[in-house]
Amino acid sequence: MKILITAGPTYEKIDPVRFIGNYSTGKMGFALAETCAERGFDVLLIAGVVHLQTQHANIQRIDIESAAQMYEAVMQHFTDCDAAIFCAAVADFTPETVYSQKVKRKDNDLIIKLKPTQDIAAAAGKLKRENQFIAGFALESNDEESNALGKMQRKNFDMIVLNSLNDSGAGFGYDTNKVTILHRSGNKKTLPLMSKKEVAEKSVDEILA
Repeated sequence: MKILITAGPTYEKIDPVRFIGNYSTGKMGFALAETCAERGFDVLLIAGVVHLQTQHANIQRIDIESAAQMYEAVMQHFTDCDAAIFCAAVADFTPETVYSQKVKRKDNDLIIKLKPTQDIAAAAGKLKRENQFIAGFALESNDEESNALGKMQRKNFDMIVLNSLNDSGAGFGYDTNKVTILHRSGNKKTLPLMSKKEVAEKSVDEILA
């Protein structure tokens, strides 16, 4: 089986030296990639700007920077995969204008107009075949479960892994995570704080169940 996994942040350029980004390190997505490879999947990992290396020989890696580049890579390869896990922290907005030269400091305010990026997971969800399985991740700060369930419905996921910014030791930058796994069927499993590798193991167990 072939599985596509997205991981890490996207960087949206303002000028040659500045960008809009987020705090994602890619650790969760890379843990998922290693776990899936260990389970016998052929893994296509589409990774944002991270300082991580893959270990398993069954992982093919495509490095991207922007949300537009990740969209192109996912659209090119998604239909060839049996499953996908959307774990990347993709920017929701990107600058409408990218300056070709470094913007100099001035006394006046600099106003940057943003436009929405393409919703990669939703686009894949529209292409999803009946025999494909799609899982996603949701990092929420309020109304966590209802927001995650709404995201699963809108993007045609079969399963979503919810983690909260309100949980200590979970989210961006940590080696641990605390998640609740929600299925389209209504099944729900809440896990205690554990390493991201353990979360990856439990998540893949749920995909293969």
